[in-house]
Amino acid sequence: MAVTVHRDRWIVSDAASFRGEAAPLRALLGPTNTGKTHAAIERMLEYPTGMIGLPLRLLAREIGLPLRLLAREIYDRVSARVGEGAVALVTGEEKRLPPHPRYWICTVEAMPGAMSDRKVDFLAVDEIQLCTHRQRGHIFTQRIQHARGQQETWLLGSATMRALLPRLCPQAVVEGRPRLSTLSDGGSMTLSTLPPRSVVVAFSATRVYELAEKIRGKRGGAAVVIGALSPRARNAQVALFQAGEVDTLVATDAIGMGLNLDVDAVVFADLRKFDGREGRALEDAELAQIAGRAGRYHRDGRFATLAPLPTLPPATVRALEQHRFPPAERVFWRNHDLDLDSVDSLLASLRRRPRQPWLRLCDDADDLRALTALARIADVQALARGPERVALLWQVCQIPDFRQLALDDHFHLVAAAFRQLAGGAGQLAGDWIDEHLRRLDRPDGDLETLLDRMSAVRTWTYVTAHRAWVDDAPGWQARTHDIEDRLSDALHQKLVQRFVDEPGHRRRSAARPGPSARAGLRSLAGELAAKIPAARALSEKGGSHAAAPTTTADTAWVEAIIAAPHAQLNVRGDGRIWAGERVVGRLLRGAGRLHPEVTVLPALPGGARLRLARRLLAFARDLVAELLALLPTADETLGPAARGIVYLLQQNLGTVSVASARPQLEALPAAERRRLVGGGIVFGRLALFAPTLLTVSALHRRQALCAAERWPEPLPLPPPSLADGPPPCLSGDDEAGLPYQALGYVPVGAWALRADLAEDLARDVARGAPLAALARRLDLAPPHAADLLAALRAQPGFPVPRRRGRRTGAASVAS
Repeated sequence: MAVTVHRDRWIVSDAASFRGEAAPLRALLGPTNTGKTHAAIERMLEYPTGMIGLPLRLLAREIGLPLRLLAREIYDRVSARVGEGAVALVTGEEKRLPPHPRYWICTVEAMPGAMSDRKVDFLAVDEIQLCTHRQRGHIFTQRIQHARGQQETWLLGSATMRALLPRLCPQAVVEGRPRLSTLSDGGSMTLSTLPPRSVVVAFSATRVYELAEKIRGKRGGAAVVIGALSPRARNAQVALFQAGEVDTLVATDAIGMGLNLDVDAVVFADLRKFDGREGRALEDAELAQIAGRAGRYHRDGRFATLAPLPTLPPATVRALEQHRFPPAERVFWRNHDLDLDSVDSLLASLRRRPRQPWLRLCDDADDLRALTALARIADVQALARGPERVALLWQVCQIPDFRQLALDDHFHLVAAAFRQLAGGAGQLAGDWIDEHLRRLDRPDGDLETLLDRMSAVRTWTYVTAHRAWVDDAPGWQARTHDIEDRLSDALHQKLVQRFVDEPGHRRRSAARPGPSARAGLRSLAGELAAKIPAARALSEKGGSHAAAPTTTADTAWVEAIIAAPHAQLNVRGDGRIWAGERVVGRLLRGAGRLHPEVTVLPALPGGARLRLARRLLAFARDLVAELLALLPTADETLGPAARGIVYLLQQNLGTVSVASARPQLEALPAAERRRLVGGGIVFGRLALFAPTLLTVSALHRRQALCAAERWPEPLPLPPPSLADGPPPCLSGDDEAGLPYQALGYVPVGAWALRADLAEDLARDVARGAPLAALARRLDLAPPHAADLLAALRAQPGFPVPRRRGRRTGAASVAS
């Protein structure tokens, strides 16, 4: 075993696994803010297919926060790059599955077929140090040892895995990553001296509420992130902080698990926590995982304690600043080769001990405890006969206890579900589910009541996600999500009412925006607002979206749009994006015609604006992807000439004049021409085009992309109604500068004809059609029609019209 050190990077390897070439299995280890997850996403997008697994409810008993939130954040980032049609989101409670996804954003526990039938080119597992977690670590260990991409696999995590990982994966190349910014000790602070962009960390809901109340009195308000928040409520709270509407966030230690925030300082209000078994002091590595959220990219960060807590011990400060912690010595493991012959044999296989000394048996997981409890119930034992029933029992035991009730209550629910599934109908009774959901569908009550209902609804969301368990799974899923959304909106409003002095926090934000607040806005938008100079220009011009923000109650519709299916959005020919009858944004000029940017048009608070902007950008990416999907793929099986033609068609959205593609056409082999024709391309006298991209809907989308490309100048072509479609003929003199081919037109002299009509016209002219008939077809005066036809006949390679027997036909064409 050799260790190679280069500046702040190190690589652990052996001769068998590292020979100076790219390894199929690569581990990136280091502290927070090293860019590991970002690098993995970028690498994944270089492949045609990929999957990344992120943490889920690994710390449910300690902090309660559903860490599927990180999966949703990464899903939003990736879909904003490649469109929602290319990305699947899979968690235990939520599935967004387009017909043909190329990329899978999953929680580690929900990675579909990561070790079997779901093959992807690239696969990554994040936060692998969680294999040391007592309850859920065995799942990470299983993924580390067995989940693989066909071309490349990355494992991401803390440097504490540096010594142990080669034992788990001897073939891995292990690379260290240095932190991109400095993390330094800030001593002890008070609530009055907290710097802007601070996160105060506590370890119970009661303590979080207490601190948020105090911060409201001293600083105008705080956002709150606590245990049972749904993604919708959590995102709304985080957005208040990210957009600079409040300067402080009070949170549990969930922020240590990859939730990306723009934070200058992390301040510990407590240094002890209850871990599900006992109250204990946090270890240095745990403190570092949380403190490391301070600072982003190259911006430095600080950590501190909150008075009256003393400052951190010097040894802990050195460990946090230098990122040096004791290495992990053992990971949790559980046998996954299960014996399903009986409940007893299943229990025995789950309790089988590992052979290697660095593996520790996981015998305290919630699902195993549920199985142990249900195995003692006589009627459950009687129903669980045979491998299929035993497998079903094991599935049911994995229903998560989001409510964190007394274990007996959860076991009672699990047992009731199994009795119904193993009984006569083989499904859960609709009346039984309905009875539970009706009790939860009430957005009234205090914070604690709403949080309890939220947790219970999430359990039913998980249950109804199993299509085999319920009749009309999509309907039940829609209902549970609808209830969760109502509870989330009510909860967010109550949090704002209780912990944000709205006039106060706006006065403070206006008076002291500071560079950190502006950086917060830029970073949250990421590839959105920071890359849209046109949006900033529109704001400076006083566009409609730059008006004063509306109240929180007015933004509930934003969350509905963010969660809506792709088909709920549409775009008009002028580039405006509609959601139903509401104009929500418009396309803007981006890096190119195929990469438009977006801006949000309604007046919204900063947080809601940025979330909607990301959703609209994903829609814009889908818009382009759906158009290009109607064209052949320029893969390596095509020759250079054919690939060149496909490239031209893509850049011009499905239409290319013969003159523009003449070099490629002259070099195109007959066999590859037939392949392109089979792929839906028409080779005409004047143009190459895809008829599927000349439908009314496709032409309006093409107009929208061209309108975005010209923004802020208006597109001269007025967008017609969806019913009428684009006009058949344009005057080049009147519409100078139009991107004719991208709009579906072929330039002919001082005119431009829609590609399909141009070919029909060329055929008719070649056959000697009367001038009067052609003029009527084009809705042109006869002199203009004559000019157009003269230009048409002058096109290179255009055939001489056939003479008709009657003089009138010949005269008509010649005139």
